Amino acid sequence: MKIDHVHFYVEDAKVWRDWFVHHLGFQPVADRSNSFHTCTEVVKSGGVCFFLSSPLLPTSPVAEFLRQYPPGVADVAFAVEDVEAAIALAQKHGATILQPIQERQLGTEFLKCGKIAAWGGLTHTLIERRYGEMGESLWQREEICDNFPSPSITAIDHIVLNVAVGELENAVAWYENILDFQPQQAFKIKTNRSALHSQVMVSRNGSVQLPINEPASKNSQIQEFLDVNRGPGIQHIALRTTNLVSAIAKFRASGLSLLSVPQTYYSQLKQRPGLPLLPLELEAIAQQEIMVDWQEYTPLEGVNTAPLLLQIFTQPIFEQPTFFFEFIERRFQAQGFGEGNFRALFEAIESEQIKRGTLQ
Repeated sequence: MKIDHVHFYVEDAKVWRDWFVHHLGFQPVADRSNSFHTCTEVVKSGGVCFFLSSPLLPTSPVAEFLRQYPPGVADVAFAVEDVEAAIALAQKHGATILQPIQERQLGTEFLKCGKIAAWGGLTHTLIERRYGEMGESLWQREEICDNFPSPSITAIDHIVLNVAVGELENAVAWYENILDFQPQQAFKIKTNRSALHSQVMVSRNGSVQLPINEPASKNSQIQEFLDVNRGPGIQHIALRTTNLVSAIAKFRASGLSLLSVPQTYYSQLKQRPGLPLLPLELEAIAQQEIMVDWQEYTPLEGVNTAPLLLQIFTQPIFEQPTFFFEFIERRFQAQGFGEGNFRALFEAIESEQIKRGTLQ
């Protein structure tokens, strides 16, 4: 299983196409999905593909979605090796099938896809792609190379789902049974003001990471999301890059709004034993307000190879405080999610809640 694409439902697809191009360096690609009632734009960066759809008529499914929810992620599409087996498994465990398996051909590409309902307004499209006259599977060949400049963003690292209080256990079981995900790290984050619980789910092959959050206090940022979003949904998508400091400098120059991190955060980092960064690099990281977390390690011949996570988060990108992006760099095969960064993010979002007056 892999993430094939993520589908956003927005009020103006062309405006958001330009936003991704201008702010994040995405490339617009040929659009093959327009209909008489819906406008769809497609943007891509490295292995990341986003569909952006807006309504042309009130009968559009996008218009229906936007009557119930604010703009955001409507569908996370997974590429699977055998879509018939995937849909059969989903049916066996009681998933709602929104679209039975359909087949179509786009040039030399053969698609079989079906769609299931997930949480709130979220759906999952399951896609089997084959290429060429022999029906060569996506899984038997390398990704098609793009003729685009080297992108700052290369892949989706993880996608985060927020569910209502008391629903975390049900959501975990749903992804285990329906899509064969496995539970990994669990977190319980609590400050003096609010709290959340989180369970990371990972696809069987390790390619898809899906942390699921539920509020653990009435004023939690997760509860604020659920209230404003009018139900469960995707809170953020983490986009991977190979040089986060350089990428964030570009994004800031383009006018992208990011969460602030106080400089005291970096003073505290310096006090933590085993900081695997040289002073000059830490200074560059602090200048861009990037969060840092690392795992304990044993130095090899004096070479510093501590698994290291660098992370930073945007402000909510839409008018309401719902969806945002994360940018992440993983060094030396860093796995999972650092609890230090998770807590720092939680506190940074709390600061924004206080500014909005939704957290006392």
